[in-house]
Amino acid sequence: MEKVLIRMRLSAHHAHYGGGLVDGAFIMQLFGDVATELLIRNDGDEGLFRAYDNVEFLVPLYAGDYIEVTGWITKQGNTSRKMEFEAYKVIESLPKLSSSAAHVLEKKVLVAKASGTCIVLKDMQRY
Repeated sequence: MEKVLIRMRLSAHHAHYGGGLVDGAFIMQLFGDVATELLIRNDGDEGLFRAYDNVEFLVPLYAGDYIEVTGWITKQGNTSRKMEFEAYKVIESLPKLSSSAAHVLEKKVLVAKASGTCIVLKDMQRY
C-alpha cells in the first residue's frame, strides 16, 4: 500500500474565519490533491473524485500550524479506487507568545479524516 504525503504550513492566506481559523474546505482540497497524486502514481491519470462517504473534522487548525496530509488506496475496482485520508497537526503556532512563535508537537494530532471514491478516466470517454 503506497501512501502519499503532503506537508505544509498554513498561512494567513488559508485562514477563513476570525482568530486565524482555517476552514475544513481547505483540508478537503488537500485530500483531493493527495487523491490526484495517488491516481497518477497508480493509473497514470488524474482521474476524478466521485464522492466522499465519510468526513470528520476533529481538531481546529490555525494560520501558522504545520500539517501533514496522507492518503492511500484501500480498494481497487475496474474503474474506481476507494481511498482513505488523514490530516495531522505536527507543529502548532503560538500567537499568544508572538506572531512567529511555534513548537513541534511531541505527538502529531489527528485533525481530520475522510474516505471516498475516485474514478479513473484514462480508459473512459468523457461524459
